[in-house]
Amino acid sequence: MSTYTYSAGPGMLPKEVMQEVQQHLLTFEHEGISIIETSHRSESFQQIVDSLEERLRRVMKIPENYAVLWLQGGATLQFSMIPMNLRKRKRFAYVDTGIWSKKAIKDARLFGQVDLLYPRIDETGEMSFDLSLVQEVDYLHVTLNNTIEGTRFTDIPETNVPLIADASSNILAEQIDVERFGIIYAGAQKNIGPAGLTVVIIRRDLIQSAELPSYLHYASHVDTLFNTPSTFSMYVAERVLKWIEDCGGVEAMERLNRKKSETLYTFLEQSNLFSSLVSGKRRSLTNVPFTTSDSESDRRFEQFARERGLHELGGHRSVGGLRASLYNAMPIEGVDRLVEVMKAFEEETYVSHQNI
Repeated sequence: MSTYTYSAGPGMLPKEVMQEVQQHLLTFEHEGISIIETSHRSESFQQIVDSLEERLRRVMKIPENYAVLWLQGGATLQFSMIPMNLRKRKRFAYVDTGIWSKKAIKDARLFGQVDLLYPRIDETGEMSFDLSLVQEVDYLHVTLNNTIEGTRFTDIPETNVPLIADASSNILAEQIDVERFGIIYAGAQKNIGPAGLTVVIIRRDLIQSAELPSYLHYASHVDTLFNTPSTFSMYVAERVLKWIEDCGGVEAMERLNRKKSETLYTFLEQSNLFSSLVSGKRRSLTNVPFTTSDSESDRRFEQFARERGLHELGGHRSVGGLRASLYNAMPIEGVDRLVEVMKAFEEETYVSHQNI
């Protein structure tokens, strides 16, 4: 029986990548020296760093006037690094779409005034916001995909201030026009690789002088490894990016992710027991929250699925319910298997009710 994890992060990694990583845990470039033991200043590791950036630039079509930084601290550290580094007027605009944007807003308020924008939902279920509220700010921050709420932006209007995007849960899962943004940042643990690595794609003109602790200054990390990075995470990320390229790139990932999410959403719309918590065009391609409408039944389904090799289907601790994260490494077979198990649970539930 195949086993799948639907965790929102750390997410699944491609099996082919994990098999290759397994081989290098004991020996990488030299007999008896693990990739984990390889110096970040060695020639062999520099080749990994170079290939990692080159592959990311290719698959995301990143122009040369953007720097690619590999940092630690997760996307959470970026909640404070961004206002620290970009503050001029000390006034920022944030679109509040859920828990992660609220966390970013809370940290930004330590460095200046925050103007809040709230999403509007039209008759098709598409999310948008009113740009007229963005006045004389240093930047506008948007969370492109909301892992907990299961929503996403499909269209963001043009703005005359730098646009900052938290793309942690949809980077490499769908195409992003990098040149629309001043900064795109993402934790690696969903579509890029293991936890411990964060990528920041920043337009070079936004890297300005600032009186900041050295690690917290973007300029410290441009075109160099400022300190010992998460070497193992970078190595695995490079292998994942190779896998993405071999599969056809981000375009192919997006096609597959649309197919996977549509398969699950279609079942949820037809089910007599399970239901989706989001409707319309704002539905996420990667994070699908759903419920049986009863917390005890939700927990019973979690256990039912776990016994059948399907793990991490619980909703976020802040909201409960159920959730399936369908990141790049989740094969279509994993979604088909989930639907089969949901059907079996639904049938068993109705049989049980009929016997009461």
